[in-house]
Order: sequence, then C-alpha cells, then structure tokens
Amino acid sequence: MKTMQRSKLEGLSEKIFLDRYAMKNADTSHTKVGDTVLVLTKDDPKFPAKEVGEVIERSGKQVKVKVRSGDIVESSVEKLTLTVEKTPEQMWDRLAAAMASVEATPEKRTEWTEKFRYVLDDWKLVPGGRIAAGADASDELTLFNCYVIPSPHDSRGGIMATLSEMTEIMARGGGVGINLSSLRPRRSVVKGVNGSSSGAVSWGGLFSYTTGLIEQGGSRRGALMLMINDWHPDVLDFITVKQTMGQITNANLSVCVSNGFMKAVKEDLDWELVYPDTTDAEYDELWDGDLEKWKKLGKNVIPYRTVKARDVWHTIIESAWKSAEPGVVFMEYYNQMSNSWYFNPIICTNPCGEQGLPAWGVCNLSAINLSKFYDEESHDVAWDELAKTVRYSTRFLDNVIDKTPYHFEENRTNQQGERRVGLGSMGLAELMIKLGIRYGSPESLEFLDKIYGFMAKEAYLASADIAEEKGSFKHFKADKFLLSGFMKNMVATYPEVGAAIQKKGMRNVTVITQAPTGSTGTMVGTSTGIEPYFAFEYYRQSRLGFDKQYVPIAQEWKDAHPNEELPDYFVTAMDLSAEDHIRAQAAIQRWVDSSISKTANCPADFTVEETKRLYELAFDLGCKGVTIYRDGSRDVQVLSTDKKEEKTEQPKEETAVAAPAPEAKPDEDSLTNLTKSLAVNVDAKTEQVFDKQYKKRPQALRGATYKYNTPFGMAYITINDMNGSPSEIFLNVGKAGSDVFAMSEALGRVCSLFLRYGDHGNKVQLLVKHLKGIGGSGAIGFGANRVESIADAVAKALEVHGESGENADDYVTATQEVVMETTAQYAVTRSAATSLDLCPSCGSASLINSEGCKNCSHCGYSRCS
Repeated sequence: MKTMQRSKLEGLSEKIFLDRYAMKNADTSHTKVGDTVLVLTKDDPKFPAKEVGEVIERSGKQVKVKVRSGDIVESSVEKLTLTVEKTPEQMWDRLAAAMASVEATPEKRTEWTEKFRYVLDDWKLVPGGRIAAGADASDELTLFNCYVIPSPHDSRGGIMATLSEMTEIMARGGGVGINLSSLRPRRSVVKGVNGSSSGAVSWGGLFSYTTGLIEQGGSRRGALMLMINDWHPDVLDFITVKQTMGQITNANLSVCVSNGFMKAVKEDLDWELVYPDTTDAEYDELWDGDLEKWKKLGKNVIPYRTVKARDVWHTIIESAWKSAEPGVVFMEYYNQMSNSWYFNPIICTNPCGEQGLPAWGVCNLSAINLSKFYDEESHDVAWDELAKTVRYSTRFLDNVIDKTPYHFEENRTNQQGERRVGLGSMGLAELMIKLGIRYGSPESLEFLDKIYGFMAKEAYLASADIAEEKGSFKHFKADKFLLSGFMKNMVATYPEVGAAIQKKGMRNVTVITQAPTGSTGTMVGTSTGIEPYFAFEYYRQSRLGFDKQYVPIAQEWKDAHPNEELPDYFVTAMDLSAEDHIRAQAAIQRWVDSSISKTANCPADFTVEETKRLYELAFDLGCKGVTIYRDGSRDVQVLSTDKKEEKTEQPKEETAVAAPAPEAKPDEDSLTNLTKSLAVNVDAKTEQVFDKQYKKRPQALRGATYKYNTPFGMAYITINDMNGSPSEIFLNVGKAGSDVFAMSEALGRVCSLFLRYGDHGNKVQLLVKHLKGIGGSGAIGFGANRVESIADAVAKALEVHGESGENADDYVTATQEVVMETTAQYAVTRSAATSLDLCPSCGSASLINSEGCKNCSHCGYSRCS
C-alpha cells in the first residue's frame, strides 16, 4: 500500500490539533523560550481568537510569541495555552498506551500498545474527539461523545431530575438526546395542582434554554436532541415549534415515526393521537414513555383527537422544507433492525442522529480514515491493510469502555452490560476520487455496498474473537441476537459471521456508526464522514490579497494537469441531486448496525413535493432517518401581499407593516436611541404621541429588490418608497432560525421604523452614514464593490436606490448585483452557493450544514464532535 503521509500538520490542522486534542499543561507560569503555544490574539469574550506560535522572548509574566504567519504577538503567560504534546506522534503514543492499559497481562499490554500505535500512525484510525482529548489526560474527562437519558418522569420532580442529568453531562462536554413523549400533552389535567399541563413542547423549551446557558458558560457548546413520537397529542406543536422564534433555539428536533404511521400515510388513513390514562393508579410508577409496553400491561389509552396521517406528514415535510427541521427517525424500523431489540429498546438518538440509544446509552466513536487505503499500484483499495485496521480498531473501542470514567452509575451499568461501540469512517470521498468513482453514480453505490459490507464483516469477526478471549456482552443471547433485522442481512451475505458468533459469542451489541467528523476530519485534511466534499475551491485572504486554493487532492490533480478542469468524479455535495445523497446513505446504512449522520443537500428551488418524495424514498430504501438542508431555506416569507397567500421564493413588492416603536429624535443619535427604545414598554400616552409622528403605511407601495453577496451569504434587500422617499427596508439573509436571519430581520425593522418616523429630509443620508463601512470578520469583493457586512450592503443599496430615478416604474426592474467569492477558507463556489451562519467559536460567517451537523469552514468547529 502506498499512501500520502500527512501526519505533519500545518495551518488550521495544526491549530485544531493543539487547541482541542493535544495534552495541555494547565500551569503556564513555566512557559519558556522555544515552547509551542496557542496565544490569544483577540480577547473577545464570545469570539476569542488564538494562533499557534513559538515563544521567542520572556520578561517576567510577559512574553513575545512569533506566530506561524511571522507576526510577533505580545501577551501575558496567563493568556497562553501551553501544549505538552507538540506532534501527532506524541498523542498517538499516549492513546495507544492508554487503551492498551486495560489489557489483562503485561504481555497483552505490550502487544496491543504496538498494534494500537500501528493503526493510529499516519491517521489510519482517527479517535473520536473525546477519546483524543481525554485519554490519560484527566481522570475526570469522559471518553464518550454523546448520551441518551431516560424520558423525563411526568412530574415536576422528574423533569427537574432530567434537567440536572442533562446539565451534568453537558458540563463535561457530552451531547444529550431526550425523548419528550413521556410528558403529558398540553392542557391535560394535573390533579395535584388543580390545573393543566403546559405540555411536552414547553418543557422541551426549558431543556433548550438550559443548553444555551451551558454553551455560553463553558468552553464547548452543549448539543441537544429532542424527539417526540408520532402518536403524541403534541406532535403537531412539536413539528412547528421553531416557526415561532425563541421557543426552542438550542436543540435539534426529530419526530419518531412508526411503520404504522407510514402505512397510514401511504393509504391516506386516519391517525389517532393518544396518551395513557393519567388517572390510572399505577401511572406514576409504570409510565416511562413506551406506549406499546403500557398497552401490553392492559392499561387504558385515551384518544385525544383523530387526524389525517397525510396531514401530519405534510406538516413535517413542509417544516423540513422551510427550515431543515424536524428530521425524521423511523424508530419502529430502527428497533426492528437493532441488535438490542430483545432487551434494550432504542428510545432516542444523540444530537446528530447517527447513534440510536437506549436510556442511559452512550456514543463510543472513532473513524477509519479511508483515504489512507488506496493502493496506487493496483488502483484499488488496500483490502488487507483495511481489514487489519478495522479489526484492531474494534478492540481499541472496546477497551475505551473499560478505560473511561463514569459520572453516572446508570451509564456504567448500561454500557458495560451491552458494550456498544461505533466504528465509522472519514475520507470516503477522497478515496473515491483516487479510484475515479463519482459519488452518487450507480458505480459508486456498488462500491459503497462492497467496502462497507467488507468493513462490517471484519468488525463483527473481530468482536467475536474478542468475545472468545474476554467474554460476550452481559445480555448476549445468540439465538435472539441473530434474529435482529441487521443480523439477518449480515448472515445472509456473510455466513462466516453467523458461524463465528454462534461459536465464539459477541463482545459488542453494536459495532458500526457513521458519525460526523467535522473537527477531526478537518484536522486530518480529508473529506469528513461519509459526505462528498462540500467544495474544492477556497480562498485565503492575506496581505497580498485573495489567493484561490484547492483542497489537497484537488490541488494535486491541478498541479499534474495545469489549465484543465477537474474531472467529473470531483463532485461536491451541491453537485449531487438530493436523491443521490439518499441512495448513497441507504447503500451504507445496509452495513451500519446503528445509524448515519448525513445531510441531503437540496437546491433552493427544491419543492415541497420533491421533499415529500425524498423522505418517502428514504423510508422505502431502508434508511433509519433523514435530514435535508435546502439551500437558503427559511421559515417566514418576509414579503407577502396577504398572510393567507401561498408563500413564494421571491420577494414581493407589498409587505406587512413593521411594528411601531417609541419616540426618538431624528438627529445623528437617532439609530442608537431608537434601537435602545425597542426594549422599552411604552404606555398608552406614549403610543399616542408616537402615532402622530409615525407615517401609516398605505395599501400598496412600489420599490426595488437589490441582491448583494455578503460575508453571510446572499442578501436580498427590498426598499419600498412612500411619497418618493424610502420608507421601509426588508432584509432576507440566511435560513430562518439562524442568528444571521434574526439579526438581519431586526436590522430591517429598525431601519424601517427610523425611515417612517418624523418629517426630516436627511434620514436616508443619516442611515447611509451610520451603516456604511461597518465591518465584521470578513468582506466580499474589491474596490467600490467591496461589501463589509450586511449593514454595509444596506447602505450601498440605499445609495443605488437614490440614484435610480424618481419614477416608481423604474424600481420594478432595478437590481444591483454584486457576486464575489466568499473569503471563508472553505467557502462555497457559485455552483454550490449556500447561506452561511455565524460560527459560535470564531464568530465568522462560515457555518455550513453537512453530515447532519453544523461545521465551520473557517476554524474547524463542529457542533457534533
């Protein structure tokens, strides 16, 4: 096997490694000249910036650090991050020894230290982020990424207990999944307080809010998945909750869909929304959210109302089309396929959806870097090397179970009873490019079936070998284990796996998970997870201006073929059809005993009907879940003639009246005063004074829409006139629910209020003066076309609007379009344009939807890893 050596890290890869995964020295007082450090270059409480450098001078507590760009940064030692590990090799040594330390004898420890070091070398195996950062670094750090905790007990005390458990896990860096179906529906009677319940969705808001607090207070963002079952009376409220801004903002949402529901959808049947009889004497003791178990106990179920299954399904589809949520998990099918079907039902997934888990289940993740297994001589996969790496990696993950500290005894009991592991992959797209296989093609589906079937076979044989040596997982029963949907398929294709399990047992209840690898994949410098590359071109901005570059494998091809276009097998996520994404996911899902984190990227003009067909295709092909992201999708159409009209994709001329705000004097401080006054509750007298100076909106206005590319994505800026002067501004930027969308909407409202208030002729000039030139983390374009921010784009649109002429008819076709490539490192090209959001780590507008997650193309941040 001949592979490219990339263990030496540079640029962003080095920064991610040192900042997130290398072992640190908490005591920076001993920093000396020559030390490699991370130095704080931007001391912002929300978006701090760090750079890698070497200490070149120290005087007392002050140091000078030469960062990789060559600049000299002065800092105090307290603001440094001092790394103990400077290279990946040092981390690999630590991880190999840590995972081998749980072996029974000195000879075994020596043997497996060497074997683990072999698979870690050159990034053949890339451990999950928690493993890389925590193993032998601290006795307090968990090596598990995510958790599912039991559905809340339906009481105030039960809800608070769940909140406490969630908080403890998130504070230690873990993501959490919670199924809300155990909570009684909205308006149902609560006898103890002689009142009614606020419902499952409102309590989901509490969990979401708390997640946001943990995110603000900690060094790593908390991640939360909320789910609800399709029979719950609050399911429609849950599906549409994100269409009301502010209710649930810090959680991913998915609906658990049953086979019966999908049958009712296809046959256009009625669907009952039900809930257990809360007056049952054993309700408090027995109810845990499992409706089938409740029915099997002979307990009463109360019908709340009957709906059309297709109506509920359409609501899910339309909401996903608008804003990429909720996702769907085919939970009944998931449990039919699950190897733990007979003793531990799956109730929820982790925040990114790739790991369905029982109550108190955990994610135990690492990824095989498939880009390292290209055999250049045979132009094929290096199958023998891949088999060896998969087998050793399976034992690596099994040892994590005994190495990690457990902060909840329930986690220990569950995990050591089923020994669930999740070996995944990254670098798939890079390997396929090396092989000349176009992702999404019929040839690629055959290849995916072959390679992932091969990896699953080797992992299961390895787990059986470990069981022979160390014993099977506690709840293993061969006859029942082999009856799961997954094992039936496995044994039918690979009979040797069934024979090995019958003879030796099985060490792990599950072995395969395809998780997102945003941060680790970016660090290693390959394609992440099972996704195609998001883009091949990217731009770096330096003192020399913009420099167009390519991801490494594309750069290698361009160097070998100057002045030629990339071949068609260099395919990006947005080059593929949404169906291509789903068919690739289904081909891999066949060989994944857990699930997959993947996003089906769709173009902006993807319709609701196409979304419906896509979701139903995912179910028919055997996917366990589906999540789409439609480019530029949003919940709310900002411009419409009537709230009952069919929503459209393009802005219309007539708009809703902006809400009035309290009085403010229209001098140069007006914008500041008016913005502050929005938070003030005004009494009736103040409103009367305001109404006298606030120009009422007529039935119809004429205006123009201006299209600007900004650092946050494409902005559509509509300016409408009243009496020959701009009177309102509407901003459409980004996806509904995103920070960018919310802030741009707020800016448009405030500007509209300012323009409509009073009779002062210099308002437009004042607005332009205050907005023009406002800058952020990046800019688009050059010279007169340079756009510093959304606010700067508004100022430019106002200037162009003022030059368009006084005839209102001129405005109908007036368009100013500035489309420059973005400056974010992995920004999207014109052929794959998308709306970006703010990264909560670095603050840049570089957050993209991929792998069923949000990943930053600027700093390598991933919400899920």
